[in-house]
Amino acid sequence: MTHSSTLPRIRDGRDGDVPIVLSMFDSAVAWLTAQGRTGQWGSSPFTGNPRRTRQVTGWLELGGMRIAELDDHPAGCLVVGGAHDYVTPATEPELYVQVLVTDRRYHGHGVGRALLDRAATEAAERGVGLLRVDCYAGDDGRLVAYYESCGFTRIAPFTVGEWPGMLLQRRI
Repeated sequence: MTHSSTLPRIRDGRDGDVPIVLSMFDSAVAWLTAQGRTGQWGSSPFTGNPRRTRQVTGWLELGGMRIAELDDHPAGCLVVGGAHDYVTPATEPELYVQVLVTDRRYHGHGVGRALLDRAATEAAERGVGLLRVDCYAGDDGRLVAYYESCGFTRIAPFTVGEWPGMLLQRRI
């Protein structure tokens, strides 16, 4: 597959996107599993998992799903909305990145960064000065470092069961 050198086009989620987003997760899980990195999302495909299908369907129905496309091919997904209940509530209005996933075929094309920048733009348009996200903080910490490279700063580590996470924020 050839890739353009242009920035991704970002659109709102729409009917038909649920299987596309599930396949993005499948590609990410397969890539992580091949590296022995199963702590983030496990090692099983999301496609065919009823709980994961309900989760992605819920993101679409709540209206916060954004899809990045390169050359008219879906390349990544971001969902914005309210904070997850397992993180410390913000003390001011915020927009929360509930999930970010990119199709591994588009790794290195700025898809995740473009989606995060879109979230920051949406926060600014809503008059909100805080964008927060949480992520998997296990293994070698590369995911935390990625968010830091996108302008986020660490706020606090947390755990959900055995799952190590990091809460980060970006001022708008």
